[in-house]
Amino acid sequence: MADYPTVSRRGALSAAAGGLAAVGLGAAGVTSAGPADARARRRLRPISMAMHIHASFSEGVGSYEGHLQQAREHDVDVIWWTDHDFRVAAHDYREDVHFTGVQELEGELTWTWARRDEGTLSASTVEFVTDPRSPEDPPSALRLAATGAAPTGGTAWYAGTAWNFTYGTCIADTTLKLDVLPELVGPAAAFILHIDLSHHPARAGRPAGTYRLRYRVGGMAERRVTAAGLVGTVDLPAGAGEWATLRLNLVADVHELWPDLVAEDNALRNLRVGMSVGAGEQGSVVVDRLRFRRTRRDGQEGERLREEVLRRYREEYPDVTHYPAYEVSLVRHLNWYGGDQTLPAFPSPPYRDNDPALTRSMVDFLHAHGGIVCWNHPLDVETRESLATLMIEQDNLGADLVEIGRDRLEDLLWVFDVAARNAVFFTAVGASDDHDGRRWLQEPERWITYAWARSTSRDALVRALRAGRAWFTDPAAYRGTMAIKVAGGSVMGGVVLTRSRRVTVDLRAADLPVGAALEIITGAVDLAGTADLTPATTSVFVPAAEVPDGRHRVRIKPGSGVYVRTQVRAADGSVVAVTNPVWLLPAEPPGGVPRWRSITA
Repeated sequence: MADYPTVSRRGALSAAAGGLAAVGLGAAGVTSAGPADARARRRLRPISMAMHIHASFSEGVGSYEGHLQQAREHDVDVIWWTDHDFRVAAHDYREDVHFTGVQELEGELTWTWARRDEGTLSASTVEFVTDPRSPEDPPSALRLAATGAAPTGGTAWYAGTAWNFTYGTCIADTTLKLDVLPELVGPAAAFILHIDLSHHPARAGRPAGTYRLRYRVGGMAERRVTAAGLVGTVDLPAGAGEWATLRLNLVADVHELWPDLVAEDNALRNLRVGMSVGAGEQGSVVVDRLRFRRTRRDGQEGERLREEVLRRYREEYPDVTHYPAYEVSLVRHLNWYGGDQTLPAFPSPPYRDNDPALTRSMVDFLHAHGGIVCWNHPLDVETRESLATLMIEQDNLGADLVEIGRDRLEDLLWVFDVAARNAVFFTAVGASDDHDGRRWLQEPERWITYAWARSTSRDALVRALRAGRAWFTDPAAYRGTMAIKVAGGSVMGGVVLTRSRRVTVDLRAADLPVGAALEIITGAVDLAGTADLTPATTSVFVPAAEVPDGRHRVRIKPGSGVYVRTQVRAADGSVVAVTNPVWLLPAEPPGGVPRWRSITA
C-alpha cells in the first residue's frame, strides 16, 4: 500500500472523516434513487460545452459565426448562446438622439458624444447650433466642419455612446434614420456615418476581422455600394443646402455589400458621425434627429428573431450543436439553460439589482419555466467569505450550478470546498464569458465544461448538469476525460448514502500532461455552518507518471461524512481541470438530498 505526501489546507482530516490509501476496487454496488438507473449511467459519454457565450444580440464584437467556427476548430461539441435577456429584447434601448448637447437624456439614460479627429486637418469645428436645425426637431442640431491638410486630409469625428451600450444590439430588425443638411460637400468632402458590425472568420477571400459599414453623403449623383475587404461604403446623393432624411436599412445594405455573409448576424457598435475632407478641401454639414427603429423586440419577438438568425447556420455548421439560452442580467447574473425561454419582466430603467432575495425570486421564476439555473461570476459583488456565507445561509439562492471556473479561481475553489463541507449541493462549471468569438484558446478566461451525458440533446445535457456529472477544464492545457466511479457506476456529483466503513472510489483522469499531477481532495462534511468558514480538506498529489492508464483508486472511510473531488495541476502548479465531488454520507443531511443526486450503496 503506497504512501503519498499530504498537503493540508487546514490540518489533517478528523478520524471520522477517514484518510486515503491506494487499494483495489471492492465497493458495494450503487443504485441511483433519481431518474437514471445504473445501466443508463454506464452508457454516458463526455460532451464538451462552451456554457457562457455572447454573440451579436449582446454588446460585444462577437458573431454567432465566429463562435461556431471556434467551436469547430477546437472540437467543442455544444454552445449555449447566453445573450443578455434585456439586450435581446432591446429593453429601454435608445430610440432617439436630438443633438441638444454633448450629453442628453432619454428617460434617465444618457447619450454622450466625444470628439475625435483623424488624419491631417488644418482646421475643424464641431458645435451645437440652433440654426439651422431640422424642421422636425427643435431646438438644436450638430454642425461638423473641417479643412484638410497635406498629405492626406482627415475627418472630424463625433463618436456616440449610450449608457451601458444600450443601442448596440443585433441589426436584424434595425433601421437608422438621420436628418442631414449638406452645406459644403463634394467628391473629396463628404459627411460620413460610420458603424462597426461584428467579427467574422475568414470567408470568400476576405480575412477574419470586424466588418465596418460607412454611409457617405457628398458630391454623388446616385446611390452606389462598394466593398473593399471588410469595409463597405454606401454612397448616398443629397442636394447641398437642402435637408434630407437618410433611411438606412442595415441588413439590406450589408447583404448587398457581402452577399455570402449572414447579414443579420451583426451587432451595431461604435457609431460616429464625421466630416471627411481631402488635403486642401473644405466641408461642412449639419445633422439632426438620429433615430433607431427596431420592429421585432416586444414580448417574445426578440427571442423569435434570434432563433431565425441562428437557423441560418444549420447547414454550414451541422457538426456543432447549439442551443439558445439566456444570461438573465438585471439581478445577480444567472445563466438559464433549457426550459421554455420565456423572458422575465424587466425593470425600467434597466438597472441591475443585486439584492439576494430578488435573485432568489428570479431563480424561482426560471425554474417554474423549466430548465436549470447557473449563478454567474459570483464573486463580482462578494468576497469569498461573504459568498460562502450566502450559499450556506440561503441554499445557494436556489441555483443549480455555479461558475467556479472563473477568475480568482483559488478563491472560488475555496468557496466550493466550504459549500461542499456544508452539504450545499450545486454543480461547479467553468465558463469563458466570451463576447468576441475570435480566439477562444488565447483568452485569459477560457474554461469549457464537460458533462457525462447520453447524447448532445438539450434535455440530456440539462439532466447531466443538474446531477453534477461534470468537470471543467482549460482546453489549452488539458482535454483528458475525468470521472469518479464506485463499483463501476458514475457517481460524480452524486450523494452516496452508505453505512459502509470503507468505500473504494475509482478516480479517472486520462492523458495527464507530462509533469502534471492528479490532486485528490477529501473534505469532512460536518455541517460547520458559518461558525467555521474554512474548507476542512486534505490534498494528496499523484504524479502523472503514477497514473499511466488514467486511473487511481482510493479507499475512503466515510465516517460521519466526507466528500471527494479531484483536480489536475499542470507542471507549473496551476489548476487546469476540476471535477465535481462525490459525497459519502451515512444519512441524509438536514436539508435533504436532491433526488437527481441521491445514490444508495
